[in-house]
Parts: sequence; C-alpha cells; structure tokens
Amino acid sequence: MSNDQILAWAILLFGFVLPLAHVALARASGPWSPPPGSKCPFGPRIGWLVIVLILGPLGWLLYMRRRGG
Repeated sequence: MSNDQILAWAILLFGFVLPLAHVALARASGPWSPPPGSKCPFGPRIGWLVIVLILGPLGWLLYMRRRGG
C-alpha cells in the first residue's frame, strides 16, 4: 500500500469509524428508544449517530461538547 492509501484509511478510521463506535457504545449517548410521549421515532443515541455519520469528526466534536467529554 502506498502512503496515500494509508493516509486515506487512517482518515476513514479515525475520522468516521472510531467516533461512530464511541457514540454507539458510550452510556452518555442516551437510550436507543425515544422518550415516552415523543413524536420522533428515534432515540437520542440514533440521532447522535446520524449527526456523526453525516458530519464526521465535526459531529463527534459536537457530541463531545454536548456530553461534557
């Protein structure tokens, strides 16, 4: 593998996969299911996963700031 390929895999791993795993596994992410009486079908954890998936590292930084990490 060339240096460019290694850099691309590192960006993918550290910028998207690890933040997604952190949000999915952290207890502070909230429940998977929505709160009772909520009109939204998604829970807070799924919402954070979508934000991190779309925004990548920026979404993870937003998550960390919101959760006080």
